[in-house]
Amino acid sequence: MSYVPQECAEALLLAERIAPRLSHSNSAVVLTCIRVILYLMNYIRDEKQISALCRKLSPPLVTLLAKGPEIQYLALRNALLILQRRPEVLRNDIRVFFCKYNDPIYVKVTKLELIFMLANEKNINEVLTELREYATEIDVHFVRKSVRAIGKLAIKIEPAARQCISTLLELVATKVTYIVQEATVVIRNIFRKYPNQYESIISTLCENLDSLDEPEAKAAMIWIIGEYASRIENSDALLEDFLDTFADEPVEVQLALLTATVKLFIQRPTRGQELVPKVLKWATEDTDNPDLRDRGYMYWRLLSSDMAAAKEIVMGEKPPITAESEKLDAQTLEEMCLVVGTLATVYLKPVQQVFRSARVRRLVDSPALQKHKLPSYTNGFGPDSHKSLSSLGMESRPAEASVRNVMNGNAPNGSNLAAAVSAADEFFAGVGNRQMAAMNVNDGYDGFGGSPTTERHDMGYVVNQNQPHQMYAPVTGQGAHGDLLS
Repeated sequence: MSYVPQECAEALLLAERIAPRLSHSNSAVVLTCIRVILYLMNYIRDEKQISALCRKLSPPLVTLLAKGPEIQYLALRNALLILQRRPEVLRNDIRVFFCKYNDPIYVKVTKLELIFMLANEKNINEVLTELREYATEIDVHFVRKSVRAIGKLAIKIEPAARQCISTLLELVATKVTYIVQEATVVIRNIFRKYPNQYESIISTLCENLDSLDEPEAKAAMIWIIGEYASRIENSDALLEDFLDTFADEPVEVQLALLTATVKLFIQRPTRGQELVPKVLKWATEDTDNPDLRDRGYMYWRLLSSDMAAAKEIVMGEKPPITAESEKLDAQTLEEMCLVVGTLATVYLKPVQQVFRSARVRRLVDSPALQKHKLPSYTNGFGPDSHKSLSSLGMESRPAEASVRNVMNGNAPNGSNLAAAVSAADEFFAGVGNRQMAAMNVNDGYDGFGGSPTTERHDMGYVVNQNQPHQMYAPVTGQGAHGDLLS
């Protein structure tokens, strides 16, 4: 896609000429056509024309789902990307992503992500019925994903929150261990999203404490007990049961127990006055984990100095929680839409992270480019996002200018390769000295890398074109595998 349209009409004409190829039998051709049309949409101003092109992109993506599982997976991963950039694509096609009994697990999980993205108030009943069925399947990983999707839908679609919670309680009633644990985790997130609204279900969760044996589920239940300690009659007894195994629990659970105990003491001082000193002593004296110890000291000083400040900090307003944490950032999304159909879209990572030698893809500026519609522009990466070196304090220097002139073929008469090499040496030596001085790596008495130096801020190693360099090669003898990382 090296061609850059200069007019909106030109981009629209190209897109219309390419659109018939979307019905090609070769999946590679179809995905390439989708990539080119997505690229050309950035140069089209008319919203109606963009909507028409988006409607044309839906059928070929749906058709690819009739092919083998590998092609299905590629199409689904690209659909995840396209939906983030153009939500109107596939808006009314959620049923085609419902899982089949013989789908491989990687296809099922990806379809589940698409179902979550396409769910809205209109189709939530149909989606919850489908997810309820998935939660009763044999594959534990898929069941967990399904339960988590129900909880995330409660956060995403506020009017459907009560309906999602009812579905979760039905699943908890099955008494299946991994379902109960996953439901506990997502209900904790629902409480964070809707505080003081659905506390009536806490009693149901407390009835299933014996089913919790995973750290994440335990930490979630402990958070619920601590947050609503004033409304749970036996909250101190419940926490004490968890505290019996405090020393054997993972750090995640220990941190949750420490915070929950402090919350209990703040809300119900008479119930927590015996537990708090004991837990603070464990956290500060009997642990080797610095995070747990530091938090213990912080709580200890807060409680001993200012209870009002402690209450304001510990029981203060929580940061908002959303269900859209998996979305790509604006600049990455803009770049990924230029590589649809490649291996990078399977990983949903920028091209240079998948292929080290690949260059960063960017939309080329032109009079037709609709900058105000780009994700990077609307999310605060406007026209100043690509700043020059001078604006970052790296103004052009004489040696740098000399190197640039030689490389561009603008060197003065009489210059030769030796002049170019000398200019390069001067520039890079200067960069090295400035960078090393800024890093202060030679503040000690030994040089960088153990080399001796005469003064504190001398360079430990000086690289020069005239000095011989020692070459290091991987060990190939006994005990080595011929690997550079061995």
